[in-house]
Amino acid sequence: MDTRFWPLYGLRLTTPRLELHLPDLRDLDALAAVAADGVHDPDRMPFSVPWTDAEPEARGRATFQHVLSTIAGWTPADWNLSLVVLHQGKTVGRMDLMAKDFATTREILTGSWLGIAHQGQGIGTEMRAAALHLAFAGLGARSATSGALSDNAASLGVSRKLGYREDGIETLSVRGKAVTLQRLRIDRADWEAREEARRSVDVTISGLEECLVQFTG
Repeated sequence: MDTRFWPLYGLRLTTPRLELHLPDLRDLDALAAVAADGVHDPDRMPFSVPWTDAEPEARGRATFQHVLSTIAGWTPADWNLSLVVLHQGKTVGRMDLMAKDFATTREILTGSWLGIAHQGQGIGTEMRAAALHLAFAGLGARSATSGALSDNAASLGVSRKLGYREDGIETLSVRGKAVTLQRLRIDRADWEAREEARRSVDVTISGLEECLVQFTG
């Protein structure tokens, strides 16, 4: 793909097992199929926005449309980098980095999901580590935040493993019930100390220089 007008398509994050990049239409079709095949047990809802409650075809279509909307709506003041995650060449999920007024705040928010068939293999930790490396080493972030419902043990476990600290709670309404969202935060100093002591995942970034202006203006 010619990246002249949208150099973010040339951005790549690679780890020992994964590649993360902005999806083209073929990638989006594969990602939509993963979403349609299921992201979690339908008897529980791990997300604060219950987007997975749709029927499989509608869920896949909404995934396709949403990622396109993040590209169409991108501005340096308000952006959502929605990356497809490939495990050994196979599409397995999505990793998002989001920010508003990043040039000033230097803070990013992450969100992610994996197809149900690809969970429990450490992929979630590896892709979040890649996102943090982009945020801190690549973009110069001061902090990164995340959040998970209090009963989402897998997501909370990833955050703890990577050195996040608890950052308060919120009460939300999901499926008509009150639920608790645990906020989480990792600051640059904590990330750097952890990376110096023990690098959990080796991450390589390529193609960032050409698109840096799109993150900061």
